[in-house]
Amino acid sequence: MRPDPGSIVRPDPIAFFLTWTTYGSWLPGDPRGWTDSRGRQRAPEDRLRGSVARRLQASGITLSNPERRSVEVSIAAVCRLRGWYLHAVNCRTQHVHVVVTVPNLAPAQVMQQLKAWASRALDERQFDDRERPQHRRRWTRCGSMRLIRAETDLDAVVKYVRECQDSSRFAGSADPHRSRDWAS
Repeated sequence: MRPDPGSIVRPDPIAFFLTWTTYGSWLPGDPRGWTDSRGRQRAPEDRLRGSVARRLQASGITLSNPERRSVEVSIAAVCRLRGWYLHAVNCRTQHVHVVVTVPNLAPAQVMQQLKAWASRALDERQFDDRERPQHRRRWTRCGSMRLIRAETDLDAVVKYVRECQDSSRFAGSADPHRSRDWAS
């Protein structure tokens, strides 16, 4: 099927910028803002956050440094195994960023597989956290799935994931979560 002559044809993405949070760490209504199930950015809503917090089945999860490293190693392993190109991965205490090129798969499928591998890796390791049952959910249901379509945007996102996580509020334009230029 040929596109209409007046339509804009976007190239396939060159990479996905995937971000997901640990269970209970960033709830709908959060004071930092939040993303709804359709991917729309939403303003803080105290009543909504309180309502969701009361319905949590367990306390929120914070990952230790050994757990974070285990998540990163498992993500690198699945990318090697599947032949995906991993540009960057950074597991934080309450969220994970991955920049990956995967042909012929939707970003949601990629995120689902990465979460599953990360969960298995955490379950297989014996961490000093006896209060966390292994069957407990570790991740939020969805996550942010952004399509990267230009090399310059890819470079900026990779830099953000690798270098800007510990900087004091990302010093302006390096924060791709605030930029609409490259995201879809």
